[in-house]
Amino acid sequence: MTRTLRTLAIAAALLAGAAFAQTNPVGSWKGAIELPGGGLDIRATFTLEGAALAGTLDIPAQGLIDFALAPVALDGDALRFGMPGVPGDPMFEGTIAGDRIEGSFLQGGQAFPFTLERTEATNVRPQEPMPPFPYLEEEVAFASGDVTLAGTLTLPEGEDRVPAVLLITGSGPQDRNEEIIGHKPFLLLADRLTRAGFAVLRVDDRGVGDSTGSDGDATFDDLAADVGAGLELLAAHPRVDADAMGLLGHSQGGFLAPYVAAQRDDVAFAILMAGPAVDGFAVLEVQNELIISRTLAGQGAPQDVIDAAVASQLAFLRALQPLLQSEDLDGARALVRERVEAELPAEQRPPQAEFEQFIAAQQEGTVAPSFRAFLAFDPRPYLEQLDVPTLALFGGLDFQVDAAQNEGPMRAALADNPDATVLVFEGLNHLMQPATTGLLEEYGAIEVTIDEAVLEAIVGWAAERFVER
Repeated sequence: MTRTLRTLAIAAALLAGAAFAQTNPVGSWKGAIELPGGGLDIRATFTLEGAALAGTLDIPAQGLIDFALAPVALDGDALRFGMPGVPGDPMFEGTIAGDRIEGSFLQGGQAFPFTLERTEATNVRPQEPMPPFPYLEEEVAFASGDVTLAGTLTLPEGEDRVPAVLLITGSGPQDRNEEIIGHKPFLLLADRLTRAGFAVLRVDDRGVGDSTGSDGDATFDDLAADVGAGLELLAAHPRVDADAMGLLGHSQGGFLAPYVAAQRDDVAFAILMAGPAVDGFAVLEVQNELIISRTLAGQGAPQDVIDAAVASQLAFLRALQPLLQSEDLDGARALVRERVEAELPAEQRPPQAEFEQFIAAQQEGTVAPSFRAFLAFDPRPYLEQLDVPTLALFGGLDFQVDAAQNEGPMRAALADNPDATVLVFEGLNHLMQPATTGLLEEYGAIEVTIDEAVLEAIVGWAAERFVER
């Protein structure tokens, strides 16, 4: 793989009147860095803050959005801007010529050409709901144990009691919109469902936005308690029909939804969007195999190289699993260090202090309670207990929760459910976007947030059962 940009965790100049007027960088720019494996799309936005230049950078393929640049310096027609805190001290050095910037991207002692052209700002995704909204919004806060969770409740106008949906995010700390790479899928789902007659609650995860606590330190029982607290908030609301409350979980949220529903009697339906039907470790194995093999194949790697890379990663995961299961966290940390050092040759490493920080971040992410809980969780017993209407959806190009791995077990687990529907949408990725490869690097480049066919399936299925009755 091209490692230079793959290592991304992925002081301003005074402006001199006439020269700046002719070489004005303020505005939006779009272009690419020319790497050996192909171009890497980038977007830059420069603004004036008083008499100083500031800027942000997007690298959609790296999941990098609104990264704050520093320094941003203009000297005549020469523009420099850097990416503080990123290994290898990345720096762009270019020359402005009207509506074009050309130069070199420097990182870790290597240089690659880049080109930017002035463009119109396009920060809003075409499906993103924009006010004014034809429904009500309430900002809410509620307790889950010693944690305070914050969110937004949307409600159809009127005074009647309405069915309700609680949205459950995927793994990792997510905000209430489940924002990722400029997309806000939960904002979109809440908008469509509220317009269809549902109250919808979406919540900042622990430690995100206005919620307290730490998502990384949370076990599945902690997260299930958060969902339960959200349901209790909904049940107590004067506009909510407490007999028609459901859960919609995406990815890991699709793990949690059946887990919570099996333990409570106030869940009337469940919608699982890319929710696994096998245990977390099995998901991780296939996920790694697919992403590595498809990525290397796309870069033209020969099959023996692909096979070796997959085998090496699977061997690492299979050595890691028993260490995490037995809570040998020091052993897990040592294995992670060994893996990172083997994968990143000395000549390609950032300065030692930065390299140690990178290793520490990888170690702590691996031994975090939330990650260990995900690997150990098996949803099948809870799926088998679901006797409420259940809709499960998969994307045929989803490499994070593979449809081929999960569709059959999902159908088997829901076989005794009198109202269960399992759908696979070909050509869609993990976010339910129309995709070409399904790889993560496409997510930010795709303008659609959720394919309309998926939105119609979710809203139509739910409305038929709980609104149009």
